[in-house]
Amino acid sequence: MKPRPLVCANWKMNLTASDASRYAEALLARLESQTESRPERVEVAIAPPSPVLDRLGSALRGSTIELAAQNVHAEPSGAFTGEVSVEMVEDLGCRYALVGHSERRQLFGETEIDTAAKVARILSGSVRPILCVGETLEEREADQTLEVVGRQLSAVLDPADQAIQMDEKRLARALVVAYEPVWAIGTGLTATPEAAQSVHHAIRQLLVGRLGPAGEEIRLLYGGSVKPNNASALLSRADINGALVGGASLDPEAFAEIALSALD
Repeated sequence: MKPRPLVCANWKMNLTASDASRYAEALLARLESQTESRPERVEVAIAPPSPVLDRLGSALRGSTIELAAQNVHAEPSGAFTGEVSVEMVEDLGCRYALVGHSERRQLFGETEIDTAAKVARILSGSVRPILCVGETLEEREADQTLEVVGRQLSAVLDPADQAIQMDEKRLARALVVAYEPVWAIGTGLTATPEAAQSVHHAIRQLLVGRLGPAGEEIRLLYGGSVKPNNASALLSRADINGALVGGASLDPEAFAEIALSALD
């Protein structure tokens, strides 16, 4: 049986706290008009900018929609101006935190060591990491997709597991992996459902090889120009268990349509 799908919005540096209530009202009106079994069939989360987390959390209170942080620091506290800790976002009610997004790697110089440290910190509490992996266009054209993705996963799995001594089943329940080909993020280009499934299947095999049967339980999300008109085709694939949605998630109607496509 496929894991319950997760559809997560990543607002990036868009929308304000003032926008949060209107967005939540529109999203909930669209989602709650659907079948009552939706909460058991698909999980929905939103990762707004950090200053918006509290306001959005208040607007979503009483709903089944979860909060996610876009970024956290690997240390619990300290002199890190402009950063936020896992404890801070946990206190705001976040269930998830994005880690290793290509924009963090490319624009802010985060290394695989940084990503592994963040995953280890997140796994020490109740927040769950959404680990982002993916190749650039140059790496794809050089037929290095599986090599790159495998390296990004391995850099995190071993140190994280050793750092917190987490057993495979617990790690599988906590970890989410999002495959986001860098060449498809914000470009309008999308991997075909067949190509996305091929990479997701390879990721699944790597996780099973590392964690045993527990690797089958880890949810694998696809990200990269996911839109209402391609979501169903992507989410219907065997090893694609949800989506990490960027630009399209800024429109609550479009994001709701993507989330509801996971019910098909």
